[in-house]
Amino acid sequence: MANDKLAQGMFLGFLAGAVTGGILGLLYAPKPGKELRGDLKEKSGEIAHDVDQYLKEAQTKAKELINEGKTKSSELIKDAKVKADELIKDAEKVIDSAKGRITNEGDRLKTAVDAGVSAFKETGEEEGSSKKNS
Repeated sequence: MANDKLAQGMFLGFLAGAVTGGILGLLYAPKPGKELRGDLKEKSGEIAHDVDQYLKEAQTKAKELINEGKTKSSELIKDAKVKADELIKDAEKVIDSAKGRITNEGDRLKTAVDAGVSAFKETGEEEGSSKKNS
């Protein structure tokens, strides 16, 4: 991209120098007015043709750069979608794993609480029986 700008700047500088040099050369040349006007007309036609060519080349280059940008952006979007899908799948796996662990731990906790309640009831019954016997 920097090389393109450098080439563009050099071309514009060359073009400006050619125009200036051509005009100064024609103005200082010892020629009659009619011949000088004909030379100016010829040079202006050449310059117009050169500018037209330059604009066509610039337009072609701009189209190429736009197409290249579109292609790269499409590729980046596709890559981003693929990575997003992978992240979603990984997140779903982690969530499923966490749900399984939570369920298992919940079941273990419930079992432990039930065992604790049963043990408490049994000790309460034993204490009640021992109080009656005393």
